[in-house]
Amino acid sequence: MTYLGFLFGFLVIPIISLLVWLLWSSRWRFFSFAFPIGYSFLLLATLATLYTTPWDNYLVATRVWWYDPALVLGLTIGWVPVEEYLFFILQPVLGGLILLYLFSRKRAFSPVQPHTEDQARNPEELSGVRFRRWSLVIAFAIWVASLATLILGEPATTYLSLELAWALPVIIMQLAFGGDILWQQRRKVIFVILLLTVYLSAADALAIQSGVWTINPTKSLGILLGGVLPVEEFVFFLLTNIMVAFGFVLIWTPQSL
Repeated sequence: MTYLGFLFGFLVIPIISLLVWLLWSSRWRFFSFAFPIGYSFLLLATLATLYTTPWDNYLVATRVWWYDPALVLGLTIGWVPVEEYLFFILQPVLGGLILLYLFSRKRAFSPVQPHTEDQARNPEELSGVRFRRWSLVIAFAIWVASLATLILGEPATTYLSLELAWALPVIIMQLAFGGDILWQQRRKVIFVILLLTVYLSAADALAIQSGVWTINPTKSLGILLGGVLPVEEFVFFLLTNIMVAFGFVLIWTPQSL
């Protein structure tokens, strides 16, 4: 398996399949989104690429992971092969299309129901407020802990700490802005996060077995899921899919305006 073959088989084909179905059904066109669909995909893919590029280049430069030069095209930008940049784009596109498919099955968002702070909130709204507060506390605590482990410099925690220190600031901002909105769409959000995390983790395990890329055993915990996948890779897909799902829902939801 080459890196390009990995992208085509596990990302490009599902993306094309979802696009064909969505364009054929056209039901999503009748829903109310706060931001144009096409621009939202362009925006999220661009932000994902810009935010991930320096971090991922640092990982390769410091040998947290490396790739087999024989299994890539040989074109690199910085320390990273061009296929990796394609992955930055394709992952959010796939996540967004799955969300769009779920929203196309029924009305995507309920009409905005404005209220003032002194008006009584229903139990669902109160649950959303509590979720935003507690999720922020937990996410911030984990982020601080990840920074502490980086400062301590324990080699085995390097990859995991770098993942958490990189991803959690974005997730914290998303939760602070719209944790209550995300709570309202929690079933779709959780489904997409879990589905993509398990799917991409399984694909990643195959790529690692094929030698497309390797995780440095001295900079990871050494915990292998299924005897193949480093736990840090599962955490990576979990964090990135959280950012993708949160991002699309917050961009599309009229309440975000």
